[in-house]
Amino acid sequence: MTAVSLTLDVPEPEAERVEALLWDAGATGLEIRDREAPPMPGVRGPAPGEAIVVAWFEGREPAEAALAEVREWVPAARGAFEVAPETDWSTAWRSRIRSTRVGRLWVGPPWETAPEGTVALTIEPKMAFGTGDHPTTALCLAAVEAFCAAHPGASVLDVGTGTGVLGLMARKLGAGRVVGVDNDPISVTLARENAALNGIAGVEVTDASLDRVEGRFDLVVANILANTLVEFAPELVRHTRDRLVLAGVLVHQEDEVREAFERASAVFAGGDRSGDWVRLDFRRP
Repeated sequence: MTAVSLTLDVPEPEAERVEALLWDAGATGLEIRDREAPPMPGVRGPAPGEAIVVAWFEGREPAEAALAEVREWVPAARGAFEVAPETDWSTAWRSRIRSTRVGRLWVGPPWETAPEGTVALTIEPKMAFGTGDHPTTALCLAAVEAFCAAHPGASVLDVGTGTGVLGLMARKLGAGRVVGVDNDPISVTLARENAALNGIAGVEVTDASLDRVEGRFDLVVANILANTLVEFAPELVRHTRDRLVLAGVLVHQEDEVREAFERASAVFAGGDRSGDWVRLDFRRP
């Protein structure tokens, strides 16, 4: 049967939801391209605030059904079909996974070798967010490195841990108590697998709700969607002893997120930006 690719332009915050819908619709391969990734030949790059999601199907009919399903959830999604060349999609996606270097930190897939002199973390890219190559993850890695260098043995809470990149890297940098929280059981499983892959012990990964996590943490990092950050602002501030780092925020969402956390008594302490994404840093009063 002829393989067909479905290329979707979707609002960037909806990319992960669309990814899950496409897998459920029977995609045999899938990738998300943000603005930082070079476009594939013949495919335009995404506009600001958009992501390109490409999925492959065994024939036109399931691809069309998938597009219809995505549009029920994300009406703004635009899609195009193309007959795909004969390719082993089980391995072709590897060419789009990139290692990331942030300061002395390196995060990459198992088939790449870390440069000498780096603090390296190997992440198996599977069905969870966070292989290190997304701008929001890189922004958070920089904050984690700086905080852990200034606060040896600090406790760290990683909210929306995904594949565990931030929590595991914090542990490698000398953090004490480290807890990773994610409401996706698949993410919890993969984060635990990545801890074992890197020989990292002492990191607690759980799918428990945030209000069931005990205690406060010197550093809280939350790399999740802006609307979720706003919803959980009081709870995130309550768990923060010293510094709170937020990502997953697009430039046009910055004011809304900042105001929500200032209402929750957090004090804005600067941040950083990469493309359309911003990182917001706060401290406890």
